[in-house]
Amino acid sequence: MKTRVTEIFGIDYPIVQGGLAYLAYAELAAAVSNAGGLGQITAATLGTPEKLRNEIRKVRSLTNKPFGVNFAIARHDGQYQELLEVAIEEKVPVISITGANPQPIFERIKGENIKTLVLVSGVRQAQKAEELGADAVMAVGQEGGGHLGREDIGTMVLIPLVVDSVSIPVLASGGIGDGRGLLAAFSLGAEGIEMGTRFIATKECVHANERYKQAILTAKETDTVVIKRTIGSPGRVLKSGYTLDILEREKVGATYEDLKDVISGKANCRYIYDGEELDGFGWAGQVVGLIKTIPTVQELFDEMILTAEKGLSRLGTLFGERSLK
Repeated sequence: MKTRVTEIFGIDYPIVQGGLAYLAYAELAAAVSNAGGLGQITAATLGTPEKLRNEIRKVRSLTNKPFGVNFAIARHDGQYQELLEVAIEEKVPVISITGANPQPIFERIKGENIKTLVLVSGVRQAQKAEELGADAVMAVGQEGGGHLGREDIGTMVLIPLVVDSVSIPVLASGGIGDGRGLLAAFSLGAEGIEMGTRFIATKECVHANERYKQAILTAKETDTVVIKRTIGSPGRVLKSGYTLDILEREKVGATYEDLKDVISGKANCRYIYDGEELDGFGWAGQVVGLIKTIPTVQELFDEMILTAEKGLSRLGTLFGERSLK
């Protein structure tokens, strides 16, 4: 499978694993890279330069394939420079950037031979990323899990808009969890995909509590809600008594200060690590409605490619000889 994404990042399949706060560690990243995609570890939730350096080296002990380090820079409150220096010193192949203005990172890594991905939720953000020198952008529709754009643009509309607005490759994100989504992304003009929620429900996502994984399996597509909209930072989570309570607080005018403890990283960890569903929350996209198994990453890739090939064959049948021209 060849696209500009596979050529730029040196991977076999244009499938990128999302940054996944508190979950994107060496075991998962290496499994994705070994399967032919681009695995990532998360810098933001590792916290210290020493931990990041150790995690990068752990990935390299598990794979000789390209991988990335994700910088969710809004989480760092601007204090990510030491972590970035570690990534540069360790000569990581790829850096992905989510949240806030990526310009300082681009300025620092200029000339360092590091490929870059930027997560965007709209046309202007994509154009800005291209101006800064991004190698590719990942455009996330409102179906996605975790933090989203503020305009509620769905993936089906967003991807062609972004593709038409930039000359660099676009990866589709949001609502994608199988080979049908991969094929649909190609049809929309994307040259690859990013997935987050689907990779949580895999065997190599070893840091995710089994209750979290089972909740993803049993959830319907209607079992997610968007919290933090009223404070300007919308994010999609699994629906629960805990997250519905957050929404009720928002309805009556709760401020960030009112909400900061219940929406914190600690509250996230209480659920995803310890399974405390009454005292925490887990990020998840609407794609939960399509997730019914917990495979290995390799099994997931095999299934996705097979499904995409079957879909392509079906399209060939529908279009007949035209598909060969």
